[in-house]
Amino acid sequence: MTETSEYLALPAVLAEVAKVGFEWEWDEEADEAHGCDFELYERFEAPERTAWWFRLWTGNEEVDGSEFRFFGTTGAGDYVGFWLARPGMSVTEQPVVYLGSEGECGVIARDLGDLLQLFADGFGPAEAFADPDRATQPNEAFQAIAERYAPGRRRSATEIVAGAREEFPGFSEYIEAMCR
Repeated sequence: MTETSEYLALPAVLAEVAKVGFEWEWDEEADEAHGCDFELYERFEAPERTAWWFRLWTGNEEVDGSEFRFFGTTGAGDYVGFWLARPGMSVTEQPVVYLGSEGECGVIARDLGDLLQLFADGFGPAEAFADPDRATQPNEAFQAIAERYAPGRRRSATEIVAGAREEFPGFSEYIEAMCR
């Protein structure tokens, strides 16, 4: 295995989440969505792809997004990944951020364990960002994964997202400062 492929390999737990997968459908009669609009990548996005996208998203040719490790997207093109904001900590201990296709952004989980809890409660990243108070359908397969990898950390989506935003209150301003 090369250094690059090791760098791009998803943590085992995310690969396990990917095997379960996310279901999403639009009910035209009720004019509402069911499930989570999220797709995990098979590996972390390559740094050159991140740089290309981040420059496009911010309108700033001087940034490269190297402080992020993106691992998934929504159908609308929103990005989800780890923000490498905690020096010396593993990637799974880094906050999880959401960067929307329309410029919206925020921290949605303090770390991978919190993200697993969101998945277990039936939230995808976009749903957690937009409406952590909404009613969801818990996912038993994700609950089992969350209990194995992040035991005893069960909290509501509202608490998880609020805790992440409280710990990293300046994230939106940090991103806005890079935008042109």
